[in-house]
Amino acid sequence: MTYSWRSNISSLYIREGRAINKAKGALIVAESIPGIKFNEIVDVQLSSGEIKTGQAIDISEEATIIQVFGGVSEVDLIGGKVRCKGETLKLPVSIDILGRIFNGMGEPIDGAPPIIPEDYLDINGQPINPASRQPPAEFIETGISAIDGLNSLVRGQKLPIFSGSGLPHNRIAAQVIRQATVKGKEEKFALVFGAIGISYDDASFFIRNLERTGALERTVAFINTASDPVIERISTPRLALTAAAYLAWKQDMHVLVVLTDMTNYCEALRELSSMREEIPSRRGYPGYMYTDLATMYERAGRIFGKEGSVTIMPILTMPDDDITHPIPDLTGYITEGQIVLSRTLERKGIYPPIDVFLSLSRMMKEGIGPGKTREDHNNVFMQSYAAYSEGCYLREISTIIGAEALGERDKIYLANADEFERKFISQSEFEKRKVEDTLDIAWRLFSALPEEDLKLISEKFIKRYLPKYSKKT
Repeated sequence: MTYSWRSNISSLYIREGRAINKAKGALIVAESIPGIKFNEIVDVQLSSGEIKTGQAIDISEEATIIQVFGGVSEVDLIGGKVRCKGETLKLPVSIDILGRIFNGMGEPIDGAPPIIPEDYLDINGQPINPASRQPPAEFIETGISAIDGLNSLVRGQKLPIFSGSGLPHNRIAAQVIRQATVKGKEEKFALVFGAIGISYDDASFFIRNLERTGALERTVAFINTASDPVIERISTPRLALTAAAYLAWKQDMHVLVVLTDMTNYCEALRELSSMREEIPSRRGYPGYMYTDLATMYERAGRIFGKEGSVTIMPILTMPDDDITHPIPDLTGYITEGQIVLSRTLERKGIYPPIDVFLSLSRMMKEGIGPGKTREDHNNVFMQSYAAYSEGCYLREISTIIGAEALGERDKIYLANADEFERKFISQSEFEKRKVEDTLDIAWRLFSALPEEDLKLISEKFIKRYLPKYSKKT
């Protein structure tokens, strides 16, 4: 099979073939290859003459360990050979990748012709020079109130979604892909979607969603299904981020990357580590998992002198809903906040079931306010948290003493918490709210509270936006 990420043959050189000593799962151990480099690609030639592509993942004077794309169960140790090619994995890129769907190896699966490349980019990418980084400071509108109003996404940010098994993270991802836009001036905006180890049904759901809504025209999709080789899950997010880097830094586009499910990626990393017989760390995951995740997430950002940006929203399912599990735990150290889905809200029939207390966007204050969203956004954000927090506290108290024992003011806050969940957090899967609409919903909820309790909002904003005053003006 000829993979689409290979560069032109004239640029290759082949070193002497080396015998295969051992095969295990997706790994083979070959004789030491002088001069081979880490992550260099090789050809694995079977005794039948078939050639498979692999990548050098461990190098020593005694042996070279190769990971093979597609597995090596049929390798003949006697007749098989490994030939080094002197290049790393590369993705062919051009502006024509927009609107295309690829598999986890970068091969088109949408029935359209192969890409005619302008360039070939190493999928491992290059880290952004810290001195060149421009701080995230521009708002991205997702159309989801619980994100835009309380956990705003900012250009160049890394904002993961922490979910649990059975929660609607795929629906939320599809909604973000469908609705996300750069607010304000007309600018080139693109989406890159990477699906890692998902089921065939989920893959079909995403593809149909992109095609039906017209979002595919500005999207590049990489789909790796659960039936595909595990090793391909390692390359899928890197392919997606390489495509995003090309669109951002070469085509001056603002790119939002959605990756789901990063838990499947980490499981593949653990499986490969076990095959290599490495000493495991927490819960069997390799000790370098933090570094491995950081090499991908840190490809997000903005660069001084560049018009484009790369923003990442990785989605991961927490095993047993455990937010202290190594995958969400390490992810939280690298990223700038998280959006956490609540099983309690999901059981109430609220979509999207975003737990606003566990969720956080550390870059939010940089992306909201006058000229970005609206002048009252920060005040509304703080007052919404305060009112909802008090209502949830009273809800717990009422389960002990009964709602009848609460005072009139407490009953107002208790009812307001229910309304906040039903009207602010909850919205239709196909409802796209402007950030102004989100803020107006919050103000309507504030109108049910005693005005003297709105202590976190400036007096001038109360006179301007509280419904009983705004109607007079």
